Amino acid sequence: RLSCSRMGGMLALPLGKGPQHVGCTDVMVGHTRQGLFLRLFYPCESRAGAERPLWIPRYEYCGGLADFTHRSRRWCAPLLSIAIGSCRVPVSWNGPFKPCSSGYPLIIFSHGLGAFRTLYSSVCSELASWGFVVAALEHRDHSASATYFCTAEAGREEWIPYQRVPQGQKEFYFRNKQVHQRAEECVRALRLFEDISSGKSVPNVLHQDFDPSVLKDSVDLTKVAVMGHSFGGVTAVLALVKEPSFRCAVALDAWMFPLENALYPEVPKPVLFINTEKFQTPESVAKMKRLSSRNSQTKIITILGSVHQSQTDFPFLTGKLISRILGMGGTLDPHKGLDITSRAALAFLQRHLDLEEEFNQWDNLLEGIGDSVVPEAPFCRSNL
Repeated sequence: RLSCSRMGGMLALPLGKGPQHVGCTDVMVGHTRQGLFLRLFYPCESRAGAERPLWIPRYEYCGGLADFTHRSRRWCAPLLSIAIGSCRVPVSWNGPFKPCSSGYPLIIFSHGLGAFRTLYSSVCSELASWGFVVAALEHRDHSASATYFCTAEAGREEWIPYQRVPQGQKEFYFRNKQVHQRAEECVRALRLFEDISSGKSVPNVLHQDFDPSVLKDSVDLTKVAVMGHSFGGVTAVLALVKEPSFRCAVALDAWMFPLENALYPEVPKPVLFINTEKFQTPESVAKMKRLSSRNSQTKIITILGSVHQSQTDFPFLTGKLISRILGMGGTLDPHKGLDITSRAALAFLQRHLDLEEEFNQWDNLLEGIGDSVVPEAPFCRSNL
């Protein structure tokens, strides 16, 4: 039922565990790179025989992943296409949106370096299955492995490739400029939902069978969070500084390096840092602790047995060969990792968005209680 088989084994993204069916669509607004491109995950009506979207939406993204991982496009892009190009996301493509008079809470999601809008489909669809609208951005700051926009000229696309730090330029300055652009794109995404809620016409350049105006009256803009992985994690932290409407942030294995020191005192809202065991440095965790010392509701937990890529979709879809090529793979079962991540995020979001749903049975995770989670332990089990 969930396609994407390889060499006799079944590799598939998990279905959301929440009570809602999940729909999914792509929304592109504007004909310049100053517009927005995002994949939307949302609660939808059940529909028999619904189409499921491809996980890698275009072949160009395989080439982008090859570039990002320093592999030759000539052999790596076709290999990725053969291995994972047929994988589909177990959601209803352009599925009929399920209205909600009380309004769904909204999450703006920011991807990591070299990623794109679909690579976190498992966590985004999991959150949507619990009654969130999740807007997964595809950033246009040259940090996505590939992205594009459609010019006003009919049918013409302009691709924005991944860009390495230019020779002779200090990485901090290059990445700091990017993180500010990314955080501003998160704010623009929120403005898009404000426009929809106010009844403004928001034409989807992609002309899909999904009209964004159906969201009007069904998104609660008083309950908005920002979330992201790695470069997207620090983007989420910076978005809290730029936009007062974001009430909290969930940062998955945040790469804290690009954020300037002067901004730490400016972060006003609580952040949940969900770290993996292998990625963080003492310097990075020290920066997170600077934020937790300012806000007692900021939490830092570490998931044992996980690596940086554990919080993406890759562990569900890649066998050992692709894992080796892309340099990823932890000891923790990916389903358990997703379960811990989403439970902790849901408990945190319930607390800080004042949600009525009972996610309280998961609060132990926020305090780092459990056999797979340790609080503020950046290195390994010996820190327990």
